[in-house]
Amino acid sequence: MWPAFLDRYSGVPLYYQIQQHLLEEIRSGSWKAGRAVPSEQEIAQRLGVSRMTARHALKSLCNLGAAYSQHGKGTFVSGLKFEKNFRQVLSFSEEMRSRGTRPQSKVLQFRQAESDNEVAEALHIGLGEKVFVLHRVRLADSSPLCVECTHIPVRLCPELQKKFKPRMSLYKCLLENYGMQIDFADEVAEASLATAEEARLLRVPKKAPVFRFTRTAYLRNGKPVEFVRSVYRGDRCKVVNRLSRRMEFSGERAKL
Repeated sequence: MWPAFLDRYSGVPLYYQIQQHLLEEIRSGSWKAGRAVPSEQEIAQRLGVSRMTARHALKSLCNLGAAYSQHGKGTFVSGLKFEKNFRQVLSFSEEMRSRGTRPQSKVLQFRQAESDNEVAEALHIGLGEKVFVLHRVRLADSSPLCVECTHIPVRLCPELQKKFKPRMSLYKCLLENYGMQIDFADEVAEASLATAEEARLLRVPKKAPVFRFTRTAYLRNGKPVEFVRSVYRGDRCKVVNRLSRRMEFSGERAKL
């Protein structure tokens, strides 16, 4: 970790050289997921750089998704990419916990608004009908993973703004307070680039690769109750699905 790798005359910023060296330790497998990364004080002392340079190197490593920081504890190597699985209908919190990751949310906005064309069509409501809009940054082990904007018809969940707490699962709130159990969902994924605002919230460079998801969730009776637009970091997320050559219609195997 501590060879004399810094070239102080190359013109390449010192923080970037340090970041690349730390990144190589992670990519090579020398540092496993969950391992503590040397602190900024340790980096500064051993490499003879300023605390500001060491801090910048660690921050840029986190921005790449290769590490994450925990307040008061330090910086740690990130695990494998989060797998966005289309085979199960899970809330963000359920997905994170199923992978041994601690979910967190930062509520940016929770308000009522009039539905636009896309929201109205997805939820089978009239254009301009009132919906709750819950805009959040979702974090995994204190590192931002996605920006999520949820829409739910106001008439289905009166006083939702009072009943929902920022740290609780929205799906759990809907079940416990309104008896609404999400049963299935339609979800679409598209590759895209982060806007300036999305990049700021996700702590990635402008125009960094992202996945855009739209999701409509339904009750068992087929009634749509939730429409979500979300943006996931491309460096920390991958889409996983299971494909089969077997196709059956009305109990009979398809003939090709």
